[in-house]
Amino acid sequence: MREVYSMPFSHEEIFSGEAGEQIPYHRMYGKQYCVPALTIYTPKELGELRAAAEAVDAIYSKVMRFIQRYMPDSFLEHPLGIHPGLIPTARMEAVTGGITRQDWIIGEAGLKCIENNTDTPTGIPESATLERILIGQTADQAWTAPSAHMDEHIRECFRSWLTCYAEQGLEGPVTFTSYGDHVEDRTNTTYLMERCREAGYEVLYAPLEELEIVPGEALYHQGREIRLLYRLYPLEYLIGDRDETTDVDIGAALIELVREGQLGLMNPVQHVLMQSKGFMAAIWSLYERNEQTPEYCGFTLFDKAEMQVISQYLLPTYFTAEPFEQSDVPYVAKSYWGREGRGTLLLDHKAVQDSMEVVDTNRDTGTDKNTNTADESILLNKEDEDKEDEEVAAYYENQPKVYQQLVPMEQAVIQTEDGEYRGYLLTGVFVIGGRFAGMLPRVGEKVTGDMAYYCAAAVRNKMIDEEEEKEWKS
Repeated sequence: MREVYSMPFSHEEIFSGEAGEQIPYHRMYGKQYCVPALTIYTPKELGELRAAAEAVDAIYSKVMRFIQRYMPDSFLEHPLGIHPGLIPTARMEAVTGGITRQDWIIGEAGLKCIENNTDTPTGIPESATLERILIGQTADQAWTAPSAHMDEHIRECFRSWLTCYAEQGLEGPVTFTSYGDHVEDRTNTTYLMERCREAGYEVLYAPLEELEIVPGEALYHQGREIRLLYRLYPLEYLIGDRDETTDVDIGAALIELVREGQLGLMNPVQHVLMQSKGFMAAIWSLYERNEQTPEYCGFTLFDKAEMQVISQYLLPTYFTAEPFEQSDVPYVAKSYWGREGRGTLLLDHKAVQDSMEVVDTNRDTGTDKNTNTADESILLNKEDEDKEDEEVAAYYENQPKVYQQLVPMEQAVIQTEDGEYRGYLLTGVFVIGGRFAGMLPRVGEKVTGDMAYYCAAAVRNKMIDEEEEKEWKS
């Protein structure tokens, strides 16, 4: 059971001041999202998480480069599920490292990274500011903030991107965009914008709905040409966007500007390769076939240390459920573009319910959200869904899936406005520019959804840990 410290303050006492200003979505859809509590980690756990997250990030970057250079378009389109219109631009080799968030389970099997949000991760203001505010409310200095250096890493990441784009002739103000009326997405976007400003760059915000594109010419906002764009909008949505009035494929036109070197995107388009859940199965396939890679590309892809990282921190993931069905091992089915648990189903093949469907929430995309997470006992019947829910469910249900070994999650008990809540802990770990940057703990169901509770991370003071250990030994 994970240790959680409940603060002696009400929700309103915490969020009536700076915390509420920094995180205006501390309640969402009438429900508490942020709770006045701290999820406690030990210094040892933090040290291992830091090293493991950076090592996994390096594996992702290495496999991304391998796929860009050696795998045919047919592999990108089918096993990875990349839209054909994105493939040429996804092959463009931008600087590695970006703003990403891995999701980790700390449980009986040790640390396991179950997926990686590489395109449009959110939860950044919670980790970078709310964590600090909540820990600052404690008087005994028992804990330190693991995300204390996130702002510094964000600034360095933008410097890295913008230096590379400048070398390609892409300079000028950096435009940040998201849905303008979506509070959570806009807050995340403008938070990054301010860090970019602090890094020394001119920045502007433009709501996504106000952007205009002239195919083959440029992207504009109110007549101003945009050459550098940070977008909190998923590429798998963007590539399919069409202007209903003009019938112009605006997403394809924007991606063509990137391909022609007229527009720099952040995160770069190459991140769509890693965002696909198929990428996890690709890593595991290459891991199992590592000794065969010299026959294909002339060198062994993973060295001994990288093989150990994959074996220890990643999970067997396949393009088919057959390995798990044959071995009677519980597994997870994940839609390629599922976000925040949508399109994820926990399966024990002895108890599969074909008539039921998982519908989950979606924090990363900033699109339609519905309150639900799911495990074996929390499933929504199609008959109970309204038309909008059916369309969303169909979108995820019709996607190809990967199949990943299921590992138990650690339980946690938190106090909410609705009383005691017993859930499961998912530890988000931000890796920015290739370096550990912070943590985003959420407590929810066995499939962590959009409305899981954010419960800030805190690391127990090492001195206190050592004193407790001495007392226990005595």
